[in-house]
Amino acid sequence: MHKYFDIPAERSAPADARVPASVSLGGVEIRPATVLAPMAGITDTVFRRFIRNLGGCGLMMTEFTSAEGIIRHKDKKAKQYLTFYGDEHPISAQLFGSDPATLAEAARVVEAMGFDLVDLNLGCPAKKVVKCNGGSGLLRDLPLIKNIFESVRTAVQIPFTVKFRAGWSDKEIVHINLAKMAEDCGLAAVALHARTREQGYSGQAQWEWIAAVKNAVKIPVIGNGDVRSPEDAAAMVAQTGCDAVMIGRSAASNPWIFRQIEQFTRTGSYELPSDADRYQMVRTYFSMLVEEKVGGAEGKMKQFAAWFTHGVPHGAQLRKAVYESKSGIEILDAVDRFFETLLSGKIPSAAQSVEDEINSAALPA
Repeated sequence: MHKYFDIPAERSAPADARVPASVSLGGVEIRPATVLAPMAGITDTVFRRFIRNLGGCGLMMTEFTSAEGIIRHKDKKAKQYLTFYGDEHPISAQLFGSDPATLAEAARVVEAMGFDLVDLNLGCPAKKVVKCNGGSGLLRDLPLIKNIFESVRTAVQIPFTVKFRAGWSDKEIVHINLAKMAEDCGLAAVALHARTREQGYSGQAQWEWIAAVKNAVKIPVIGNGDVRSPEDAAAMVAQTGCDAVMIGRSAASNPWIFRQIEQFTRTGSYELPSDADRYQMVRTYFSMLVEEKVGGAEGKMKQFAAWFTHGVPHGAQLRKAVYESKSGIEILDAVDRFFETLLSGKIPSAAQSVEDEINSAALPA
């Protein structure tokens, strides 16, 4: 399924448009009103704390986690997904599944673990999730969704929210009915990814669907889809009236985006990262993966190298060095050598690759 941005639509907003400074979700204050979207394989505890330390993100969300895996007590991955630390608050656990009783029991587990909120995933378009009637697969069964809403809401005291897509396809749009149902069942907020399941991550997010949901309910509405910059975030709020903005893929390629939005909200401008900032960012995240002995750390480092080096001069050479490294320590060494060469001003000529500079550069004593 296509997971990269298409050519972005032009989004405009009044000069004074801003993301709200805060929003209350069932009594939990989210300040600022920005949310790190749940992303499978990305938003683990290391990445969440990394984003939190950079600043500006109001609410963290876990990777979406199988409710059945949680209550079986055998699914190590489920426990791994739900690991979190005190500095991650406020934090929401996102669950997926299709059995109301199982989801209710899983919600009780995450409440007992100390999560501030629990969220239901009705948006994941992945085939392996949909074929089990999870994620966006449930969008064609509103009566079952209502049953789930009621079961989970009565099971826990913490705020309960839902993240969903507008519908299965353009011919099966359910966002208004689903949002009203969520409100009637006592959910604290709704988050809409303004695409259908059929779209996957392709095409443009239809922000008018977010506006329609905002007009239909009184509970907070979180907008999601195609926010790549602070200006986009402000434009989404201006065009839809949403109460908060959720950001997914852009946070992986530009981890500063939450801090930039906060700066833009306060001052009307924001800082762009320097090459030295990028070095510190890459080094910090990769070091966290190595030091905490995260399973598959090398794979994550290679995965994130493509995103983190976006906009870095000669970044392709760093990516090559990272991909060819065989351990986390080797990757960190490659990052150090690359940025030491780059920051020293030794920019290679057309006839001399930065790889040569990396190989010849001496590590500091």
